[in-house]
Amino acid sequence: MDERDVRLLKAISDLGTGSPERLHEETGIPVSTIHYRLNNLREDGVIENDLYDLDHEALGLGVTVIVEVLADYEGPYEEFAEELLAVEGVTEAFFTMGETDFVVLARLSSSDTVERLISDFEAIPEVERTNSTFTIATLRDESRAPATYDLDTLIEELTD
Repeated sequence: MDERDVRLLKAISDLGTGSPERLHEETGIPVSTIHYRLNNLREDGVIENDLYDLDHEALGLGVTVIVEVLADYEGPYEEFAEELLAVEGVTEAFFTMGETDFVVLARLSSSDTVERLISDFEAIPEVERTNSTFTIATLRDESRAPATYDLDTLIEELTD
């Protein structure tokens, strides 16, 4: 990746769009160059999709629960993780080091559904214990990491 690629990725993150015209307005990079570079970034797997972001609150899934899962399982963690990922509402899951084996983030429709979520986790035989944190307010929910960085930092850290 070079500086132009990083500038494009930062603009996509900041604007929330991959529109070549909007990216041109933001970066000054010619539209034809933007098309070419976006295709290359897709082929390289840096850009994964063109999905629209959703406002979970407006959608009706505004209750966020963070669950720490302690488990006793055999075999690869990926196999056990599939059981966690199968629980409805799980939007993110992380295999972690330390006392907690997994951290799971769930988006739910109401506080009443939290009990169902925890029951579903505890019904998995390998789950020894869960520790849940019910969020009060979302301070940042940014799926595009470059939006949280200064452009100069990204250029310094990511360019060849």
